[in-house]
Amino acid sequence: MRITKVYTRVGDGGSTQLVGGQRVAKNHIRIETYGTTDELNSIVGLARTFNQRSGSDPEVVARLDTMLHRIQNDLFNVGSDLATPPESRWEGMYRVGDDDVARLEGWIDELNEELGPLREFILPGGGPVGAFFHQARTVCRRAERQLVALLEVEPETGAGVMRYLNRLSDYLFVAGRWAAKALGEEEFLWERPSRS
Repeated sequence: MRITKVYTRVGDGGSTQLVGGQRVAKNHIRIETYGTTDELNSIVGLARTFNQRSGSDPEVVARLDTMLHRIQNDLFNVGSDLATPPESRWEGMYRVGDDDVARLEGWIDELNEELGPLREFILPGGGPVGAFFHQARTVCRRAERQLVALLEVEPETGAGVMRYLNRLSDYLFVAGRWAAKALGEEEFLWERPSRS
């Protein structure tokens, strides 16, 4: 693909084009959903950038970077899937599915084995990398909610993306905790209010 011109002026009236040529309003639930996925990808990019600049153990940095690089590519595939109405899909089109979910589950199990048991709720934080993981998790949950709304009106969109986003939010939580520990950052715990 080669992009030679960034602006087209076609969307100046508040509509945009899906893959296949259909025009919809820019606030259509399909656009909201893949727009949120794009926002999520940007936050994962921030976590990745801060990880690379953390000055931590090169093996820790490389381990996280490998995962985040793959997730960014997955999220681009999710966005492409969501930008393509079912009737415009083509044979051989890549769609995030069970193999991608299984990879996330493997990473979750792997990272979680290196963490102590969770005895209290975690407050978002844990250093810059951990904080970006927590922000990504909350945006991922928003993408899930928007996808549920899309599936209610267009169920043929498919469930593979839903499984992926659901597992990704779990991964982002565990990776945020793991990153805080691996990068030597303090995690903040929720303090139960005392009754006085």
